[in-house]
Amino acid sequence: MQLFYSLDITPNGLCTLDEEESRHAVRVMRLREGDDINVTDGRGNMYLCRIVVADPKACVVEPTEAHSTSPAPRAALHLSVAPTKNPARMEWLVEKAVEIGVGEITLLNCDHSERTFLKTDRLERLAVSAMKQSLHTVLPVVNPPVELKEWLRQSAKLFAPDTQKFIAHCEADQPRTPLASAMVAGRDAVVLIGPEGDFSAEEIALALDCGFQPVSLGHSRLRTETAALYATAAFNLINDR
Repeated sequence: MQLFYSLDITPNGLCTLDEEESRHAVRVMRLREGDDINVTDGRGNMYLCRIVVADPKACVVEPTEAHSTSPAPRAALHLSVAPTKNPARMEWLVEKAVEIGVGEITLLNCDHSERTFLKTDRLERLAVSAMKQSLHTVLPVVNPPVELKEWLRQSAKLFAPDTQKFIAHCEADQPRTPLASAMVAGRDAVVLIGPEGDFSAEEIALALDCGFQPVSLGHSRLRTETAALYATAAFNLINDR
């Protein structure tokens, strides 16, 4: 099944796909008037649509059936991660995390960050592509970089009281629990992943003061993007049991 995306799709009325989706439908897939396609709004809904105008720049479709609505997930993961020095690694992470299953991604500016700015528009496009590739119908939010310390101070307002909050750091002389053992199925979770130089001692102390539980990701030293993907996979495995 080929899945397309339009935020503006509704059960009633015509919808015009954006230029990228239109080009893919008409130029790449060679679809024509009268052909049926599946379109999701990125909010959990998917519609069977018929192509009315096969324009490669503005393909017009008409919903004919509410094809399916994805059930609400048991729990959602908020992945908060420091951008890598090489932006391609962060792009890879967003693509794979969305394919596996993540609810929201926030980029963090940390004391040891080597990159403090990263445009999110390309990451958002990759998230859309990964959503369609994996046949998901909910588009994860990709938030622009924020200052970690300020974000931590606001965390009590950002997350529900029963949200599991974890910080994965590499300070082996401090007590940590393996992430897979600490996570509880069926509960939302937020996981902090630091930059290549790890979180600073001040950041770790602040996170603990804000109710974050220190966790480890095994015995191997992982790159930032690998650690973030590890956390994403662990969360989904625990909740898929």
